[in-house]
Amino acid sequence: MKNLFGRLWIDATIALSFLREGRVQSLMITVGVAIGVAVIVFITALIQGLQANLIDSTLGSQSHIRLVSPDEVNQVAPPAPSETGTVQLIQEDKRPQRLRSINNWQQITETLDQLPILNAVSPIVSGPAFVRRGEALESVVLVGTELARYQKIIPLEDYLISGQLRVGADNVMIGSELAKDLGVQVGSKLRLDTGQQDNTVVNVAGIFELGVRELDARYVYLDLKQAQSLLSLPGGVTVIDLTVEDIFAAEDIAEQVGRLTSLQAESWIKTNAQLMSGLSAQSLSTNMIIVFVAISVAFGIASVLSVSVVQRTREIGILRATGATRQQILRIFLIQGAVFGLLGSVLGSAASYILIWGFNTFGPSLFYITVSIELVLLAMLLATLTGVLAAAIPSRRAAALDPVVAIRYV
Repeated sequence: MKNLFGRLWIDATIALSFLREGRVQSLMITVGVAIGVAVIVFITALIQGLQANLIDSTLGSQSHIRLVSPDEVNQVAPPAPSETGTVQLIQEDKRPQRLRSINNWQQITETLDQLPILNAVSPIVSGPAFVRRGEALESVVLVGTELARYQKIIPLEDYLISGQLRVGADNVMIGSELAKDLGVQVGSKLRLDTGQQDNTVVNVAGIFELGVRELDARYVYLDLKQAQSLLSLPGGVTVIDLTVEDIFAAEDIAEQVGRLTSLQAESWIKTNAQLMSGLSAQSLSTNMIIVFVAISVAFGIASVLSVSVVQRTREIGILRATGATRQQILRIFLIQGAVFGLLGSVLGSAASYILIWGFNTFGPSLFYITVSIELVLLAMLLATLTGVLAAAIPSRRAAALDPVVAIRYV
């Protein structure tokens, strides 16, 4: 073991002496590697920050999975069986969907509470209504919740811009756009009308802003029991909202939960298909940038080491003549490639932090970029491996030199 480390130390010393002799070339390729690593880290962090911002904006106002009752269909009666014994298929026809409760939702909720793959479970009742204030009339969506459960799905407290987080006892919370359209503020009175001979006057306890104009203009949060009464669904719920730990596994988990409960399960991935396509395209473009930058860095290192082999042919011949083996010459140039990659990656990582600081400080302030240590370590590993691989061909060429011919080289 000591002999091994001793040989590696000698090889590293010779490799570094070669690098010091060609300072300009070494500096230029190190700077090139640093620029490549800085681009990889910055672009990757930028895309990850953009994706995280898009996902947070999307999931900040909706659950990861929604469970609803299966669609109702009309079954068209088949004609009488034919004498030939031909099998007749029952035809199903779409029908208008009425507002209806999920069967046995209490038992389903208890079952879902026990599933470790779910973070939160919140049954709600949701349906259309009108809200009146004087001559103003707006179409809204009533959302009846158990606030303690629903807070784990959507943290309404974080979106509250005025008033208190309170529902029940005729207190409701409305969106900022709806408040603006109706000209109301905290403490104002509104009349809710579901068009089913059920209407009531409520007090605006709080005003929220989810950041989605459509939701801020239509959502009215109220107590679960009050919403059930207004929507003529006593004791019922229309939706069960769920959240999961791994948001990108939501589609698979939705399928599992759907089979378990016999309910129709929709994940945020399915309802935001265009967003997922955009995220996939961004990830693909990032990977392509990384590949092409790595290739350019590899060619730069390989070209410098190839020139180094030509310039140091005589020195290599002398080393071979004094007892250096082909494997030792091979290791010397591989170590040079690794040094280029490692040193360049360290400088590039430092430069990437400066770029990211500049973006966060002087950029558009749409979102904040963070750099994980895993990303930096991965970029450094990639650069070092690229340096070693790029040095493979020049090192083999150097190791293959005949010592007699190399010493005579001028």
